[in-house]
Amino acid sequence: METDDTIYDEAAHQAVELANTMADAHPEADLWDLSDGLLAGAVHYWLFSRQPCGSPMCMECEPISTPEQRLAELLRLVEDLAVDSEYYQSENDVTLGRA
Repeated sequence: METDDTIYDEAAHQAVELANTMADAHPEADLWDLSDGLLAGAVHYWLFSRQPCGSPMCMECEPISTPEQRLAELLRLVEDLAVDSEYYQSENDVTLGRA
């Protein structure tokens, strides 16, 4: 049986591998278009997986019981993942000091 961490890591790894495979197969493709498409698919699947069960008394579904709550949770998660990414900051960011 796979643990939650194992499946999480595998899903993240496979998403990066898919992006690399697609970029290699389509060298003329704009990487922003490729990454935006992957993000769109991930958001679509995430929203699909977070549909409330339908019971108004369900405590597990309460935080995601409206579209606005689901979007807020998605945005919180994306911000956390972005800030934790090794690619969050770039040496070319205009906010970095220059000596």
